[in-house]
Amino acid sequence: MVTYSESGVDIDLEAVTVDKLASKLKSTLKYRDIMTNSGHYAALVRLGDKAIAMSTDGVGSKILIAEMMDKYDTVGIDCIAMVVNDIICIGAEPIALVDYLAVEKPNPEMAAEIAEGLVKGAHESKIAIIGGETASLPGIIENFDLAGTGIGFVDTDKIITGENIKTGDVLIGLKSSGIHSNGYSLARKAIFEDAGLTINDKMPNGDTTIGEELLKPTRLYVEPIVKLFKENCKINGLAHITGGGFTNLRRLKEGVGYEINNLPEVPEIFKLIYEQNVPLEEMYRVFNMGTGFVVIADESEADKIMEIIKPYCDCQIIGKATDDDKITIKTFEGSEIEY
Repeated sequence: MVTYSESGVDIDLEAVTVDKLASKLKSTLKYRDIMTNSGHYAALVRLGDKAIAMSTDGVGSKILIAEMMDKYDTVGIDCIAMVVNDIICIGAEPIALVDYLAVEKPNPEMAAEIAEGLVKGAHESKIAIIGGETASLPGIIENFDLAGTGIGFVDTDKIITGENIKTGDVLIGLKSSGIHSNGYSLARKAIFEDAGLTINDKMPNGDTTIGEELLKPTRLYVEPIVKLFKENCKINGLAHITGGGFTNLRRLKEGVGYEINNLPEVPEIFKLIYEQNVPLEEMYRVFNMGTGFVVIADESEADKIMEIIKPYCDCQIIGKATDDDKITIKTFEGSEIEY
């Protein structure tokens, strides 16, 4: 069996590491009115009747695919998406971002390509890139790394933390564009090492190469989700399905479970990875499996919400909230797994 841990990424150890780090930083929270607990998608700082939302993230080892293809004009979109898709999970509208580009040595042509993606992602998200930092770090960085920190704002009476999620609420899944920006260590091991394929080999459906499929930029969900906010839709929870797969739903409210039994057709790239002896439990714990974002709401609100989203992105009801703390998923093979 091929697992994420065997590919060099131990999710459980990462969680322990984050807990250790967060416990040390907790004492600094006393200096401001912090409105969210550690572990949510974005942090909120109260400023009167509004709150500032902040989130930070990077492109991760997807950068290695860009290097293999010598194509850097899309990873900037991934950087923007990984940040702003988290900010909207708290009910906030993203407004600005600063980027951090660390390089082994300066490369103006590569930097210009990266900037193209950043600009495209910013335009689609309607945010301003107001600054950033570029660092040359030979001996620490090989080629480059890219990350960003974004801010947003929300009225304090419109914050969405997930605390209002209740049994019977429906889960509306928004389609992903592919792997997005998580799980690439496992994907690379399965596809390139175990299957012996290359970036130039065709996907099983023959439409794209493996490299093109892996480099597809992360879908931005800002426009449809912010429109839900402005249309005053009653939303009980929002989840960006990133590393950790559908276990990300646990960030929203303790003690709530989810039954996911109507996921859309799984994209071919995930089937290709699965065929390299990756367990289904690992697939749904690491990847988005075709659903990159989830809106949780009263069943009575579902039709209105989907009507607003569909002009921007395919969506459908994928399951419901339950009265236990289990996450059960009907897989694309028809079996059921539980977390």
